[in-house]
Amino acid sequence: MAVPKPMRALAFASGFLFFYLVYLIFRTPPPLQGGVGEKLEDMIRDPNLDPTGEPEGHLWRADDSYAPDANPSSRINATLLSLVRNRELGELIQSMRDLERTWNHKFNYPWTFFNDEPFTDEFKRRTQAETKAKCSYEIIPEEHWAVPSWINNDLFQESAQILKENNIQYGNLASYHQMCRWNSGMFYKHPALANYQYYWRVEPKVHFFCDVDYDVFRYMQDTNKTYGFTINLYDAPESIPTLWPETMKFLAQHPEYIHGNNAMKWLKDSERRPDHNLKANGYSTCHFWSNFEIADMSFWRSQAYEDYFNHLDRAGGFFYERWGDAPVHSIALGLFEDASSVILDISIFHISIVRTRPNVLDA
Repeated sequence: MAVPKPMRALAFASGFLFFYLVYLIFRTPPPLQGGVGEKLEDMIRDPNLDPTGEPEGHLWRADDSYAPDANPSSRINATLLSLVRNRELGELIQSMRDLERTWNHKFNYPWTFFNDEPFTDEFKRRTQAETKAKCSYEIIPEEHWAVPSWINNDLFQESAQILKENNIQYGNLASYHQMCRWNSGMFYKHPALANYQYYWRVEPKVHFFCDVDYDVFRYMQDTNKTYGFTINLYDAPESIPTLWPETMKFLAQHPEYIHGNNAMKWLKDSERRPDHNLKANGYSTCHFWSNFEIADMSFWRSQAYEDYFNHLDRAGGFFYERWGDAPVHSIALGLFEDASSVILDISIFHISIVRTRPNVLDA
């Protein structure tokens, strides 16, 4: 009995696909191209082998002075801070539960939530139910969130389309550009934060794995640390092509702001990702991932950072490109702050990023 032509064609195609998959599995993979450290055998060190544990020195432990209604209290002027929308309530609840379970139920630092529109009663009720600490719900002033008057909307729309065509994530969303600008140079100016010096940024969709048994804010204060982070990532150079050139213009005008113990070598590294350095016009694009950060707002409120942010803001790159708060914060810290004041700590998971907690390390 003859096999119909469609069946013969299907059998042929199946056989071809089978042998092609065998070829893909057993063929020799092409050599990887890239800079130093991009291949496993070229890694300077494996961060997963870092020893875990607490930082050395005196650490403040939880006791009755950290109770929610303690007076006097051992808490210092610090807050847990989150920029979040009402629709992200479920994702934020998960983050709060993790951080309360691993740390804040012991120390009861207040939460401060920010939104560009009023929080719903449900949002307030459910978030307050997750903590014994005080919760504050703040609206971002229009002048802090709106697109600045000097931004040309036609040019922004054209630029956003180019970013979209280049597959720059969120590059075509005006709200994302506004968020990056607010996180870069506006949030610490909100009146609700006027009496706070330190903050711990908490995003929706974050997991905290490790129990932390000491007051992180007290440690920052006692050891004169400015900034804490969990991981360095490389940004898409197509999103920030003029950020470093604008930074160089600013430094030419204000060389006095450059710290003697800066991290310029890290900022300008061209060995690990030479293509990134080339496309970003001299910047490595390596940055502290600001979705998690613990920081002293005194740095953002300094004259050096204020002048730097204003220079960048007027240049328009928050909207004509996709300058994020992560590279902006990182460049400023790398140039204007003592590198020994930047530390690495706390275990975190966000989307596809996992970082286990090593010892506190100088940057």
